[in-house]
Amino acid sequence: MPRFKDVLLLVGQLNYTWTNTESLLIHMIAGLADVDKETAIVIFLTLNTPRARIDLVERLAKMQRIDPGCRDDVLVATRRLLEEAKLRNKYNHCIYSFDPAGEIGLTQSLRIFESRDAIKYGKIEALDDAEIGRINGSIQSLISINRSFWDITERYGFPK
Repeated sequence: MPRFKDVLLLVGQLNYTWTNTESLLIHMIAGLADVDKETAIVIFLTLNTPRARIDLVERLAKMQRIDPGCRDDVLVATRRLLEEAKLRNKYNHCIYSFDPAGEIGLTQSLRIFESRDAIKYGKIEALDDAEIGRINGSIQSLISINRSFWDITERYGFPK
């Protein structure tokens, strides 16, 4: 099942790159809240979703005392991270299907979409070459966002 293994490795790389990049929010919290890294780690770990962590960083960046250039740099990076969260969430909250040869891939969403009088669930999408390209693109984007967070940490003297 070469395709299946390739997809699992790619999704694993997406998750690793996401987690590594998300952890850099610790430096953003430390610098923006003007606390030491240990305190920032406690705050980061207390917030149990990426969205909550990003919201905190964005709110801290919007405080009046924050240098406008720093604010802009942080908000650009966090907004880019939020964009990448969509694809990461898709592949962390779905079921994967492949034919016995491991060649035809599908994802099935584990989400329920509800209207006033009906529900829909399990949206099925192809895991084709175009989608594999999107995953690769997201990994590259996360690497770039990671570098942006490190650049912000250096430029504004945030705790390392």
